[in-house]
Amino acid sequence: MEPSASVRFFDTQFERQLAAGELQLNPFEQAALPFLQGHVLDCGCGLGNLALAAAQRGCTVVALDGSAAAIAHLQALAVAHRLPITAARADLRDHVPPREAFDAVVSIGLLMFFACTDARRQLSRLQAAVRPGGVAAVNVLIEGTTYLDMFGAEAHCLFGRDGLRQAFDGWTLLHDAEQDFAAPRGLVKRFSTLIARRPGRSA
Repeated sequence: MEPSASVRFFDTQFERQLAAGELQLNPFEQAALPFLQGHVLDCGCGLGNLALAAAQRGCTVVALDGSAAAIAHLQALAVAHRLPITAARADLRDHVPPREAFDAVVSIGLLMFFACTDARRQLSRLQAAVRPGGVAAVNVLIEGTTYLDMFGAEAHCLFGRDGLRQAFDGWTLLHDAEQDFAAPRGLVKRFSTLIARRPGRSA
């Protein structure tokens, strides 16, 4: 599997984070963690900080990412700490998770790296992977973002400001936040984070 430009971008970022020891949860992961339980899918897990934290809280975790370096790092930590994490490299642009297989599904900072058609399709697939009564936690860049260096020349998708809310119509909203973060050259990254519970009861 040939890594995309965005995966190469994150490989470089992961190497920097590892060298600097920057392994703490980011604000979006901190928001998601209290809602995770049972069998969890972390789609776009990066270095696995959230997967590790969830496993330490008693979850079993399937962690997927396009970065071979990130997955190797997470696999080593899972083995060293005997944590119930299955980490694997995957092409997340086309990945189809099993339907209704997870109590919680997480996708933080991933979908905006796909063309909008692909991003919306993958969001629907992630929603379908949540069991009735389970939780989805999704974080994306939205319109109003002016810093786009991480995308290079590749297709990407800035969701509408109400895009996630519309996608999760009928779900129970547990957390809904929009946050701006300063970026180089006076530019901005604008994120939407939504955590919602799927209707129905878990078996």
